[in-house]
Amino acid sequence: MPPPPTPPLPPTLPTLTDPSQLRGLSITELEALAAEIRLAICDQIARTGGHLAPNLGVVELTLALHYVFDMSHDRLLFDVGHQCYPHKLLTGRYPLFDGLRTGKGMSGFPAPSESPYDLFSVGHAGTGISTAVGMARGDTLNREAFDPETNPDGRRVVTLIGDASIVNGVAMEGLNNAGTLKRQFLVVLNDNGMSISKPQGAVAQYFDRLRMSHLYADLKKSAKDILRHVPGGSLLHEAYHRTGEATKAMVNDGAWFEHFGLITVGPIDGHSLPALIEFLSEARDMDRPMVLHVKTVKGKGFGFSESESSKFHSPPAFDRFEEQGTSNCRVELKSQGRTFTAAFADALCDLMTEDDRVVAATAAMPDGTGVSKAMELFPDRTWDTGICESHALDMMAGLAKCGYKPFLAVYSTFFQRAFDQAFQEAALQGLPVRLCLDRAGLVGGDGAVHHGFCDISLLRTLPGACVTAAIDEPSLRGALEFMRTYEEGISAVRYPRDVVSNRFVAETCPPFVLGKARCLTPGCDVLDENGVAPDVAVLAFGVPVFDALEVAESVASEIRVGVWDARFAKPIDEALVVALLRAGVPIVTVEDHTVIGGFGTAVLEAAQELGLDTSGLTRLGLPDSWIHQDPRPSQLAEAGIDATGIENAVRRAVAGLPSRSIAEAKPDSSRDPTTPQRVH
Repeated sequence: MPPPPTPPLPPTLPTLTDPSQLRGLSITELEALAAEIRLAICDQIARTGGHLAPNLGVVELTLALHYVFDMSHDRLLFDVGHQCYPHKLLTGRYPLFDGLRTGKGMSGFPAPSESPYDLFSVGHAGTGISTAVGMARGDTLNREAFDPETNPDGRRVVTLIGDASIVNGVAMEGLNNAGTLKRQFLVVLNDNGMSISKPQGAVAQYFDRLRMSHLYADLKKSAKDILRHVPGGSLLHEAYHRTGEATKAMVNDGAWFEHFGLITVGPIDGHSLPALIEFLSEARDMDRPMVLHVKTVKGKGFGFSESESSKFHSPPAFDRFEEQGTSNCRVELKSQGRTFTAAFADALCDLMTEDDRVVAATAAMPDGTGVSKAMELFPDRTWDTGICESHALDMMAGLAKCGYKPFLAVYSTFFQRAFDQAFQEAALQGLPVRLCLDRAGLVGGDGAVHHGFCDISLLRTLPGACVTAAIDEPSLRGALEFMRTYEEGISAVRYPRDVVSNRFVAETCPPFVLGKARCLTPGCDVLDENGVAPDVAVLAFGVPVFDALEVAESVASEIRVGVWDARFAKPIDEALVVALLRAGVPIVTVEDHTVIGGFGTAVLEAAQELGLDTSGLTRLGLPDSWIHQDPRPSQLAEAGIDATGIENAVRRAVAGLPSRSIAEAKPDSSRDPTTPQRVH
């Protein structure tokens, strides 16, 4: 007789093209695949940088979700997108992984342009529940929703929320509406005891107590009574009888989510595949909204990432050294030079030392913004509010009302979430809240979801607001000192995700004077009695000034280029603009920000209002199209605001060619998020 056929080998990560392949695997094989995913993620991020600890913590959870649900049909919505690497590897994108966070590879966040398994591009926390509620309602209206009796093959909806984003205000609004659904709806709460750093607030403390309680042993006997005493209790009590024994045993007595009308189960072990599969299999067939509370370890699988999960939340590239004969390893992050964030951390501490009325806050990003250093030195005058930017800005307004000098350190992209508070509680009241906008402009590998591209446009609309930019460490200190004494309204300084230049380290940085630019090319200052008008003037807002100086030097034998550090986008240096245009000097403005409503637009508007000829004015900035993940220098080149783009604009201006009001570069249509690219 011929030998029996050899059973096929279980798929390894490179051969996994579809999550349906998981359903033929044993628990042992799934656990082996989990270990392979962890190693692949760690090795890749060691080479390129990226989100490490949050992805390591959800490997088993992601495997179990794809094992139980058919996400090619069902809906999976992420809340914090930086937990998506395992999901992407399970949905056929392993070949893109070695290009992580570049234009030739995989985005670090969910991206519908990559795969139909990604439903939204998600980079800001708190939104997953609300978008999931919308899809649940949409499927119901389309008669596509799962119903155990009338449509057992319908679509189910699952949203994965974690890293403490449950405390975000939008998440609360989503929960409030999720409880009104009359259909299957599953919120999976990934509770790792962490946010980007240690979570803050009463809700976080509640989960800390929950993790330390005796729920695992005590819940079963009280489960039935719980359901009679919560909103929608009769419906939930009926639903309870349709669940499996595992779910009944873990219904959570007095759970916070029950007050929103959601059955709450857990906490369960988020690294136990058997437990996850069992509970998710029962939750899959519920016909009422439900929360599955899953306890995980952020950074799971490597000692260094578990013990320092904040440090390894989103590290740069690093080297890992194995210790022979042990399972231990030593990790060294690769130096990137002194960053603006590090410079801000030291400057803020010095400011707080000099002035005891200075207070500071951040929203879940003490390490990312540099505020952690001030928190150690001034614990009574610094706060981390958690992922609550709107609350943080309102809290700063309250402190300003009490006579303090509040500085809110926040990524530019996350400030957008608090613009209403900047308007209502700060600017409208004339309160001097101070914004320190880290990661302003293009941010490199994080891509479109994190670019700080519209803060100038937003803040310029607010009466009394003052908007500045730093070009290096001395100017950052100068801007912060100016803001400390600015009392007319809201103020902001923007600086990029980049290293600080040492070009002017040997020079004294002139103090910031409201609405006054700084000439960086000696002899070109038309406002100086000894100055000579240049052939063309470049007014640079922020760090593009260094590329402008490079251009000025490279074309010096042909064209006399004057370069100004504009310093202020509101108010601009009107006297300088008047002097240049009346002298017939063409102006090129350049900024790491959209041209729509940005610094260049402020110059154009001022010139028009002053009755000046604006035909010689060229604005360079980010185009009216999305720029996706890539190294920051590549993104600057794509936008036409690198040295090459500035030189092209300078030559056009001197030649008297028609000015351009958008970046020189054409947007790359092949990377348009509305254009499907690598569809699975």
